[in-house]
Amino acid sequence: MRPRNRDRRTALRAAAALLILPVLAACGGPSHPTTTLRGAAPDGLAIGSAVAGGGHHDRMDYPDPFPNDTRYRETLAEQFSSVSPENQTKWAYVHPARDEYNFGPADDIVEFARENRQMVRGNALLWHSQNPSWLEDGNFTPAELREILKDHIQTVVGHYKGKVDHWDVANEVFDDEANLRFQENIWLRELGMGVIADAFRWAHEADPRATLFINDFNTEGKNAKSDAYYELVRTLLEDDVPVHGFGVQGHLSIEYGFPGDMRENLQRFADLGLEVAVTEMDVRMVLDDSGEPTEAQLEQQAEYYRMALEACMAVESCTSFTVWSFTDKYSWVPVVFEGEGAATLMSETFTRRPAFGELRAALNAEREAR
Repeated sequence: MRPRNRDRRTALRAAAALLILPVLAACGGPSHPTTTLRGAAPDGLAIGSAVAGGGHHDRMDYPDPFPNDTRYRETLAEQFSSVSPENQTKWAYVHPARDEYNFGPADDIVEFARENRQMVRGNALLWHSQNPSWLEDGNFTPAELREILKDHIQTVVGHYKGKVDHWDVANEVFDDEANLRFQENIWLRELGMGVIADAFRWAHEADPRATLFINDFNTEGKNAKSDAYYELVRTLLEDDVPVHGFGVQGHLSIEYGFPGDMRENLQRFADLGLEVAVTEMDVRMVLDDSGEPTEAQLEQQAEYYRMALEACMAVESCTSFTVWSFTDKYSWVPVVFEGEGAATLMSETFTRRPAFGELRAALNAEREAR
């Protein structure tokens, strides 16, 4: 790695910290006591949640969750110091036609975050999924696709300049066998892997102070997929591409073992000079015919949540821990994984599960120890 590249990234992160840390500091205090997740968190660690909307919610029999569920919004404001639009900044929703952008739903989330002193994570600027049909079926030339992508990134990031703190720029570019998704991903297939570097450069031009992440699932521990990301990020940094962070999504299941080398894996990316983050944490389980989790399942789930948080807090540059929905009422898991669910910190009626208490206890312990 070139020293001047590391120095430049360090300076950028230091400048961003001057803006962000007062926001995080404001998240504690009388209005957010240590009985809440955000109040319990140590300085410099954002505790986040996805903001329900779009995606599978469009097919459900309830109204759009964020604007219509008052209790949901109140809990989101009370417990979390960071929010991530679940789908509202993804291509299909924010860019529904080639010459049309729809910022309204995401604007509402950003304004909510401002009112509640929360940071915002945006996603996903370059992804193989949830692209609009006009794009996937448009029969564009490579030159046209390149211009479309550049316009999208710079328009979206530019629209939220100074308002969205982190962007997942490139999302899920490798499959689980560590192969680049050339067939699934229109950008890689038509423009080659060099488009990843272009995407980061375009996003950085649009908002030089935003922290730019590369992000994926099944990368929590050291494996072929996370190894591939390590080599990709190292190469990008050597080419002075403005990659600032690596995000592990954290979609786990108690049917599988916990990635015991998660801290070690996060640390090796941190050693490259990156911020690291857990960006989409949930822990699903197989449910019996009752649809209710057992006490043993909830205890194991709580242990997984706690261990993931502790792995993050053990790495100095792990600055954010985000759950992908905090209530089963709006979880994506039962829609995608048949027969599975109970993946979040709260039930459909907002009853707190043991995992909530484990996270809060771990946060309080870390805050008191620092």
